[in-house]
Amino acid sequence: MIAKTFMGLEPVLAQELTQLGANNVQIGRRMVSFTGDKEMMYRANFQLHTAIRVLKPIKHFKAQSADDVYEAVKDIDWSQYILEGKTFSVDSVVYSEEFRNSRFVTYKVKDAIVDQFREHTGKRPNISVANPDIRLHIHIAEDKATLCLDSSGESLHRRGYRQESVEAPLNEVLAAGMILLSGWKGERDFIDPMCGSGTLLIEAALIARNMSPGIFRKEFAFEKWPDFDQDLFDTIYNDDSQEREFTHHIYGYDVDMKAVNTARLNVRAAGFLKDITVEQADFKDFTNPKEKSIIITNPPYGERISTPNLLGTYKMIGERLKHQFSGNEAWILSYREECFEQIGLKPSIKIPVFNGSLECEFRKYTLFEGRMKEFRSEGGIVKSESEKAAMAEKHRFKKEREFKKRLSEQEENEEADIRSFKFHSFEHKIPDFKKKDRESRSFRKDSFGKDADKRGKRAGKDGWRNNGGKEGQRNNKTTRKGGRNNYGDYNDAE
Repeated sequence: MIAKTFMGLEPVLAQELTQLGANNVQIGRRMVSFTGDKEMMYRANFQLHTAIRVLKPIKHFKAQSADDVYEAVKDIDWSQYILEGKTFSVDSVVYSEEFRNSRFVTYKVKDAIVDQFREHTGKRPNISVANPDIRLHIHIAEDKATLCLDSSGESLHRRGYRQESVEAPLNEVLAAGMILLSGWKGERDFIDPMCGSGTLLIEAALIARNMSPGIFRKEFAFEKWPDFDQDLFDTIYNDDSQEREFTHHIYGYDVDMKAVNTARLNVRAAGFLKDITVEQADFKDFTNPKEKSIIITNPPYGERISTPNLLGTYKMIGERLKHQFSGNEAWILSYREECFEQIGLKPSIKIPVFNGSLECEFRKYTLFEGRMKEFRSEGGIVKSESEKAAMAEKHRFKKEREFKKRLSEQEENEEADIRSFKFHSFEHKIPDFKKKDRESRSFRKDSFGKDADKRGKRAGKDGWRNNGGKEGQRNNKTTRKGGRNNYGDYNDAE
């Protein structure tokens, strides 16, 4: 299988997959390949924090012409994937001199599938871009093509907890990746002094409690597959045995009251009112916290969000960190080198990551009082051995790309590059299918019209989750009564 992610987060995703129990984990460019069974595919979608989508390859072939694509696709028995009356869609990513238009490849794949059904049954399946039953993904790099089933559907960054957003909200997958890159897992307080709509705060709470980010999702694409195992997925969905207690706290601040209200709404929707506090405050008034803490933040870069005095803002950030955050560490994501220069502090490590189409840096700052020589003599560590090794790598920012080079408008960063994918030979067979009674997961149905209340399952935590005991939560049909009218649409502006 293939898990797609943002460039820069591949090692984090590989570590997540390894911890999940995946086999043959291999890092590629904007992707990580792995092997596993059906349960692993379900868990990858449900539990990974840094995956954008999970693809299941069904054929690998040479594609030197349009006819090659057509014949290879038509050679697949599509009746085992697309049942009568079901719809499908095709997504294409192409890096090839032969195929310069990905839409052309999409049409060829669709034609091959439709023609096979016409010849065998006299009927053709319908295409549905908005909400297909089966999603296909074809990737062509020069003459190498990989055709996959898309098991995720809507991008996995769309967790489902975001009720409202501010201008240029941080992508949830990137936010989770930043936190995991920092190594924070809830062992001290967490602070975002420029929290915006609260994405970093909520992702931090999920990581601290080791909760699956898929609990808020309405559905996954694999739930519409002919071989979907509902009992297996219900077991995964309702297993909270790996969740843990979080004894520290998460603090979010923003100077904009609208952002504060938005963050509070999202925090409430996610059910983390006890773990997260959001207040209006200006970073320039920040004072040293009483408890040992970590700061992870994403200040404005002057790209999508403008600020009257951008460089002055970063100078202020450096001043606050130096004088009011000693004994702790801070991680800052930004885009402009001149902004980092204004911070005026020496970073322990610089990690290149993408935020949308902008190649940014995620920098760590270890804060201490006095001179560095004195700090080190007292046993202080500014840079770990792994960080020293990483910083010693030559051409860290120019390998395969030029630093700060923008992606073209046509090539979204969400489209993972699977050129380095090593295809594992196997025969994908779906057993004879007898339609299951999908109402057996009716306790997950609610007035949102889709899947469920894992949120209700954790009742008693806070706010509207307070539904009573575990069994009562399962049977509670009124947990989110009013649905979208009360909590807004899950589909955020990203």
